[in-house]
Order: sequence, then C-alpha cells, then structure tokens
Amino acid sequence: MPLAEEYAALLAQMAENPGPELKDMTPAEAREMYRLMRPVIEELPIGSIRDETISGPGGDIGLRIYTPSSAGPHGIFVNYHGGGWVIGDLETADSLCRHLAETADCVVVSVDYRLAPEHPAPAAIEDSWTALQWVAENQQALGGNGRLAVGGESAGGNLAAALALHARDRGAPEVDYQLLAYPVVDASMDYQSYQENGEGYLLTTETMQWFWDTYCPEAELRSNPALSPLNAEDHSDLPAALVVTAEFDPLRDEGEAYGARLKAAGVDVEVMRCDGLVHDFLATAPLFSSSGAAFAQIAGKLKAALAG
Repeated sequence: MPLAEEYAALLAQMAENPGPELKDMTPAEAREMYRLMRPVIEELPIGSIRDETISGPGGDIGLRIYTPSSAGPHGIFVNYHGGGWVIGDLETADSLCRHLAETADCVVVSVDYRLAPEHPAPAAIEDSWTALQWVAENQQALGGNGRLAVGGESAGGNLAAALALHARDRGAPEVDYQLLAYPVVDASMDYQSYQENGEGYLLTTETMQWFWDTYCPEAELRSNPALSPLNAEDHSDLPAALVVTAEFDPLRDEGEAYGARLKAAGVDVEVMRCDGLVHDFLATAPLFSSSGAAFAQIAGKLKAALAG
C-alpha cells in the first residue's frame, strides 16, 4: 500500500526543511525536540488526571494516572512511553494516554522511568517493574476491575514485553494482556525492514543504532532477553497480546517475528500490520485520519481485553 497521504505530505515538508539528527544532539536537546514533536493536546477529553510518586530502586518514579469519565470499575493499562530509552517522558505520552483512557474505557497509568545515558540498562527495566508491582498492589484504589495490561510504543513495547516475561517467570503479578505497538524486541537489527525503511520514514537505522549504543553501551549484553525479548528461550504461558506494526517502519519485521514466536508458543496473539503508516503513528491519531482509524481499532481491542 502507498504511504498514507498525510504522512507523505509531512515527510515531504520535513525533507525540504531538514533538522539535526538525534545522534548529533545532546540528550537534553533530543528530549526537548521530542516534546515539540509530541505536544500535550489538552483539548482531548479525560475524566481526571493525577500525578503520583512512588519509591524506586534509583529514586522516586513519577506516575500519571488517567481515569476515564465513565463509571468504573475499569481495567488498568500500564503504559511505558517510547523514545529509545533515551528521550520521552510523561508529557510526550500524555495525549496518547488521555486518548486511550477514554476510547478504551480504562485507567491508564503512565510510567516515567529513568533514561539513558544518565541511567543505562537495566535502570528503565527496574523502574518499569517497580511501577507494575505498585499498580498490581493498588488496583482497587485505582478503580480497577481486576484486569491488568501492560504496553507501550517502541522502547515502551520493549519494556512491556520484557516485563510480561519476568512476571510469568516470577508467578506475579498476573498480567492479562500486552499491547506492543511497533516494539523493539531484538537488538540485532538484522531484518529486511531495516533495509527497506531505514531512511526517510521518521525513525532511521542510524537513530536506532544511537538508541542502542546509548541505552546499553556494552553490545554483548544486548542479546539478553531482558533487552531483546525475542531471545527468550520460552515464550509460552505469556499474556494474550496485540502486536502492532507499521508498514514503513524499520522495526516492522522484528515485531512480526515476535508475534510469530508467541503464536508458535501457543500464546493468544494478534499481529496487526498498519499499512501506509510509519513508526510512532499513534502520536498523530488525534490529527490524521489514517492513524486515527488504526488507533480506533487498537483501542477497541484493548477495551475488549480489559472488560470486566
């Protein structure tokens, strides 16, 4: 399918006025640029929002809790933001979380995990696990109905997949569903989609390499299943999953390989390739009809999975 017209126009505009590459910025500069790319859309309806701080292994962890306007109880979705473990925060994830909470009719808990290079791997994993445990222990106070899902975009999908494996191995907490949106699941970067989509579609191969080099400087450690969930020896008995990929995304093939691995292990999984779209497309869901239609399908599947 051709690139969606809205993205074709956006990418053409960006090509005419190219900006600096992420790899050429300081982390602070890259984080500020990402905030500009994913601004808060305060007009999006939401029942209520509150911030919470919990204790983590490396200091306080910020959470932002979104409760939909409908009467509860609701299922709970723990969201880990994208940004290559280097950029992104509660603000860049805010509009997606508002949108998901209302459309999927669930409580969304957004996690502000530590970022590299100040805090390389496994800091993000440690914080994400601590937050998941806190949510599981406080479901009633959060208005939960007993159903719990984890997920996120890109690096957030990576963290969610790793946590689902860890929760299974530990026997708790019980996770019912995974929503993995264009996830990073294999540090090898050895896929045809990197050849096809590694330049010109927002996320580039060079940027992905920079993310990995910054997040986990010791390359030999990247094959660990905690960082590359595809490499786990056993994928059975994992929560049901929706793996979302984008046609024009270098991460497309590894996400679909992960879906195939889950299916082969007997997991209830659906792989949803979104034709015509690029990496990070959920950011434009309130603005573009092409990504908005995909978002509506994804939110509907999450809603069904979390229904009490």
